[in-house]
Amino acid sequence: MLPDNVPAETPEQPESTERRRVLGMFAGALVTPFIRWSDLISPSLEQPGPDDWARLGSEVHGRLLKPTSHMQPCIAAPGSPACAEALKHAGNPFFLEDHPGATQSTGWLGAWNSTPSSYCVAAETPQDVAAAVNFARKHGVQLVIKGTGHDYLGRSCAPDSLLVWTHKMRRVAFHERFVPVGAPASVKPVEALEVHAGARWLEAYGEATTKHGRYVQGGGCCSVGACGGFVLGGGFGSFSKKHGTGAAGLLEVEIVTADGKIRIANKYRNADLFWALRGGGGGTFGVVTRMTLLAHPLPSEFGLVKGKITASSEAAFRSLIERMLQFYEEDLNNEHWGEQFEIGRDNSVSVYLTFQGLTKSQVEAKFAKLQNPGHWDAQFEVITIPARHMWDLEYLSKNHPDFITRDPRPGHEGEFWWTSNSGEVSKFWYTYQSRWVPESLCRPSKRKEFASTLFHASRIWPVSFHINKGLAGASADAVRRTKETATNPNVFDAAALVILSAGAQNAFTTVPGHTPDLAEARAKAKQVGEAMKLIREATPNMGTYVNEADYFEPNWQNQFWGTHYPKLLAVKRKYDPDNVFRTHHSVGSE
Repeated sequence: MLPDNVPAETPEQPESTERRRVLGMFAGALVTPFIRWSDLISPSLEQPGPDDWARLGSEVHGRLLKPTSHMQPCIAAPGSPACAEALKHAGNPFFLEDHPGATQSTGWLGAWNSTPSSYCVAAETPQDVAAAVNFARKHGVQLVIKGTGHDYLGRSCAPDSLLVWTHKMRRVAFHERFVPVGAPASVKPVEALEVHAGARWLEAYGEATTKHGRYVQGGGCCSVGACGGFVLGGGFGSFSKKHGTGAAGLLEVEIVTADGKIRIANKYRNADLFWALRGGGGGTFGVVTRMTLLAHPLPSEFGLVKGKITASSEAAFRSLIERMLQFYEEDLNNEHWGEQFEIGRDNSVSVYLTFQGLTKSQVEAKFAKLQNPGHWDAQFEVITIPARHMWDLEYLSKNHPDFITRDPRPGHEGEFWWTSNSGEVSKFWYTYQSRWVPESLCRPSKRKEFASTLFHASRIWPVSFHINKGLAGASADAVRRTKETATNPNVFDAAALVILSAGAQNAFTTVPGHTPDLAEARAKAKQVGEAMKLIREATPNMGTYVNEADYFEPNWQNQFWGTHYPKLLAVKRKYDPDNVFRTHHSVGSE
């Protein structure tokens, strides 16, 4: 029972016994059996009672909450005006971030469902975080961490858990002369951006780029957290081939480790922990409360190429795929390019690529080479934006209003997200699978064979080819700094990360009338698996990106971290010997 002095995050709504029974049966059909956290707890640990929770609430100055689902109005009263309002807001990523009981994804077939924690520390200071960590360690309570809740694998929620919610820790600051703590006098200051645990890339880019004319290597989605799982898992952004991963740009971390201590980690202090935090996975080694990221010079413009190439026949489509691999190798495999193209089931290739360091005329000349009348029709649009205005709401609203969706809620007028990211919000995943593709498959000796593989895979499911999530062709600086991180070394041979996924938007396992279609989910997951099997067979031992991988990834230790795993496990055992921080397929979760 919730102690009297612990406020509920939102009022509980009445729910009939029959509805709970039915929803419980449905949820059970979606999730495979799992070991309960309580089954893993040593009997010697002191289980928390109401007085213990009350003391924690006092220690965090009343910031202990009991979160409820943001969809509670629909659970309690389907079809009500309150339910309609909840469904309307469910497509707003910033609305979801404002609620400790919500996550960006609603679940994954046979894996997890978005479920509010039993209790939540709405942290505002590192001391609040330390209090939560100490409480969880002492009492054997499962601890989960949520900044923005974007994790596909469900690692920022769990039933019967204590949530560390960092949403209110939003400080962002630019430093013109940053030197890591403990660095020798010979270390030269650099420009850097400090981001605290609740900050999003929207605020980070606003401070670094719009205000100071600099760039930090972050995520493409504005609502993703700038201090957390993105960087901790490696972190690929639109311009990773130029600047490396987000982890490669990490200069210093403030972190609460499993012993409740607030530590500084950088190259000069706790260097082993610092290495592990750069790519070793989120929610694994502690709770990061602050990061400092390297700032880069800004180009004059950022650019975007949008378009579609439609083949006249299947034979022409085979040739088109081979031509796209050649085009990648000759024109895109360098530091100027990012994002993706998708090989579709309708004999088309959809292009959505970003660029920097090139002029519009140079890009138009490159894409003119893809024209092949009679075999395929190619239509492209090249757009450039002054780099300093890339995340400038006023500029975008005036010049490219269709690029963005603004938060319509009063008091949130400065928040927006890229309209192209809207389809990811409140999505229930049937499956999400990925694989790094070695650059060698794009070269002449293997190009035709790999094009055939992609063609056959595309007959089953569309294949997305994300060139910014592989570091073949990357700048020497990007490679050098990323090699200092814990990211799987196979990324340096990767031309791209191939992603195949399926899911349903606005599907909630606990909301009557909006539950996922299980038959469709299983059928589509099977199709994706069949298509990905062809990709896996063509890319043995390449591995994948830990932040965007299959929940059921086999041999995940090697697939996620390759030869780095033994060293990561040693760091884990040193700083968290009792596995206080334990998430699905994370270092030490065996």
